[in-house]
Parts: sequence; structure tokens; C-alpha cells
Amino acid sequence: MKKKVAIVGASGYSGEELVRLLLHHPHVELAAVTSRQCAGQTVAQVFPKFAHHPGAKTLRFTEPNAELLAKQTEIIFLALPHGVAAEYAVPLLQLGCQVIDLSADFRVKSVAVYKEFYAHDHPAPELLGTAVYGLPEIYRAHLINASLVASPGCYPTGILLPTIPLVRDGLIKPTGIIANSLSGVSGAGRTVKLDYLFVECNESVRPYGLPKHRHLSEIEQELSLAARTAVTIQFTPHLIPVNRGILTTLYLAPANHFSNAAELNELNEKVSTCYKTFYADSPFVRLLEDEALPDTKNVIGTNFIEIAWRLDARTGRLIVISALDNIVKGASGQAVQSFNILCGLPETAGLISSVS
Repeated sequence: MKKKVAIVGASGYSGEELVRLLLHHPHVELAAVTSRQCAGQTVAQVFPKFAHHPGAKTLRFTEPNAELLAKQTEIIFLALPHGVAAEYAVPLLQLGCQVIDLSADFRVKSVAVYKEFYAHDHPAPELLGTAVYGLPEIYRAHLINASLVASPGCYPTGILLPTIPLVRDGLIKPTGIIANSLSGVSGAGRTVKLDYLFVECNESVRPYGLPKHRHLSEIEQELSLAARTAVTIQFTPHLIPVNRGILTTLYLAPANHFSNAAELNELNEKVSTCYKTFYADSPFVRLLEDEALPDTKNVIGTNFIEIAWRLDARTGRLIVISALDNIVKGASGQAVQSFNILCGLPETAGLISSVS
């Protein structure tokens, strides 16, 4: 029997991607989509690219109503801004629904840290202890039958997946981590702001969110858990003139110094073994060796993340690079991946055939 699901906030970029993935998901019936601005229109009218799908012609956007959604569906995806998502999560959970939240509302476990980074009190602090951080490759076992999933941000995904295995295996120092990320404009969401207009973004590359981007809160939380000590990193995000995709370069200090070719080769082998072992059962992690390096064009529209690494004998650093689609693996695809695990479905269901 197919799972009946709903998307609250289905008119944004992440919502649109969820609609695409769930319409084609073999184990899903997309029973409800909500958007105040699109209420009354069919999915095909709002997103003509899906007009060929029979469900898109009959399914209409509605105003969000927790009680009605709980009657219509079993699992709810929240594709809403932070601060707003929690307002819907609370009643939906009380009504017995399982919730997968794509916002930042339940990613951070500390109310103090949340307030520090998001500049307001947490709207539902009692739920922070119950939320599972929805990074499937790290918390796969915890996602099974979870009632509330906090799906990670796009930047954290591109930083945490390459870094956590190395931290856990003690191959790098948990100090002095530097992360530089380049993101497409869709990462800002479907919003009309001067900074994100075509003329402002085209032919332009610029940093933003310095020195304390909001995603640092969950990045440092998860790295601290992996390292079993407080971790602080240097993170600089950049906006680049492409629609989607994130490329991240990490500068890491190996736990053991290497001073000759033999030590370099030994460390390189340890890094390779660490990644291969850690991600042996992770279908969406693509490890690149030899001369290959991550490239956003190879992951756009997919739920894959590419990871590669190089050891720099001159500086003594380990350089790790990752690439992902910020809307798929960095948002909606990852949420569907968590949904699959939560429901006991194949992890790749609806994510390989519909995006590859």
C-alpha cells in the first residue's frame, strides 16, 4: 500500500523538488500540497513541467490546515521558512503524523545556540530532544520509525559528509578546520530580494553570511558530537551565478604529520580506507579517486554527493572537496531519502529512476 503524504509549503524551490520526486515515487501517493499564494490552482497550473503526470492535473493546492492534513495523510513534509515550520510541526505531531522538516527549526539541539544563530526564542523547545537529524549516512538507524526528522541544510551536508568519517577515525585534528563553499542562487530560496535579482547575481561572485553563517550552528554541533569535543570551524559561503549546486573545499590538518612520500602514501591509503569503509552501504556517496575531482555538473538533478581528496606535502594539509545539488541532496532529495528509511523502504526508492 502506498504511503499518503503531504507537502506544506510546496510552492518554493524545495517544495517544487519534493513535488517532482513524490509524484514519481513508486511507494507514495501525494495526497495534499499547500500554499497560501497558490491555493485553488492545480499542481499542473503552478508547475507546468509536471502537467504530463495524471496526478498533477487533479491535485490542487490548498491552505495549510493541520487537522485536515492529518486526516488526509500519514507523513508530512514541511518546506517552510525557519520559525514557521515549528508552528505546523507541533499540531501535526500531536495529531499522530510523522513530520519531515526541511527548515532549520529542529536541527539544533540547544535552545541557547538556536537563539544565538536565529535571533529569536525557539518556538517548540520541547521537541528538540525528539528530533532526529536527517543525515541518512550518519543517522540511518535513528531514522527508522522516527516521528520528527530535521533534514539538514545544504552547506552542512557538503561539509559534514566529507568530514565526520575523518574526525571519527582520528585521521584529522578537530581544530583549524576551514570550509569554503560556492553555492548557486537557488540556495536563497524563491524570494524576491535585490541581492538575488539576475542583474545583481549574473557575472558576479561574492561572499556572504560572514563571519557567522546560520548553518554553522548545526555544522559545529555535529562535528562536536563526532569528535567528542567542542569544535569550531571557519566557514565562508559564496554566491555564484549558477542556478543550483554547491562546491565545498575543506582544509584539514592531519592528526599525524607527514614529511616524506612514504608517510604521504600511508595517510592517503588510510583516508581512502576510512571513506570506503564508512560509506560502503551509502548508495548516494560517490567517492572519486585517481585524477577525478568533484564537479557540480555531475550531480545536478541527483541525490548524489561527490567527494575527493588530496594531500598537500607543501602545507601538510589534507584538502577535501565535495559537490552536491543544494535542492536535491541538500534539501528535498535527502528528505525523501530519510522518508524511505523511516518507512522501511529501499533507500534509493524514487531517487534513482526519477533523477538519473
